[in-house]
Amino acid sequence: MKKQLAFMVNSKKCIGCYSCAMACKNQYHQEPGVAWRNLQPLEAKDYPHRDRAFFSLSCNHCEKPVCVQVCPVGAHVKREKDGIVVHSSDKCIYCRQCIESCSYHAPKDNEVLQRAEKCSMCFERIDAGLMPACVQGCPAKALTLVELSAPEAQKGVQYPKGFGKFTQLNPSTRFVEAKAPQLVLAAKDN
Repeated sequence: MKKQLAFMVNSKKCIGCYSCAMACKNQYHQEPGVAWRNLQPLEAKDYPHRDRAFFSLSCNHCEKPVCVQVCPVGAHVKREKDGIVVHSSDKCIYCRQCIESCSYHAPKDNEVLQRAEKCSMCFERIDAGLMPACVQGCPAKALTLVELSAPEAQKGVQYPKGFGKFTQLNPSTRFVEAKAPQLVLAAKDN
């Protein structure tokens, strides 16, 4: 198996603070209204509890990324060494094919700069031995970076409830699903 870096989203730990999304926005100075990472609250049909649960979502760095397939100018490239799908904004001709084709809506429409944009997993930071900004910015350690063949990645689920199942793309993101909160009683309550 080729090396594939992936985001591991732990919904048991996520507190919904948006620090991951803000760290990404601060790292790349995205235009207002453009966000490469978003926090998605789980709907009651997927997580039927009063406590809230979230998925921190961005590009899934798929095994077979449609953005790479449809881009006529090669602005999207899947790196051989780690599976990261990198987008080069300077090559983008704003044809919008990636935006319209991605089932996960990862490429974003930057109307101000007239180009598509998406998460490239902070590949520059990874190449420098650092973590992606979103991972570094998560105070609850609910967002981590894993290599899919590593044991910790095997603890994750690829298609949890509330996340689209597009098997032809084979997204790399893995999830630790939120569970129903446990009622903890004090000794005096028994």
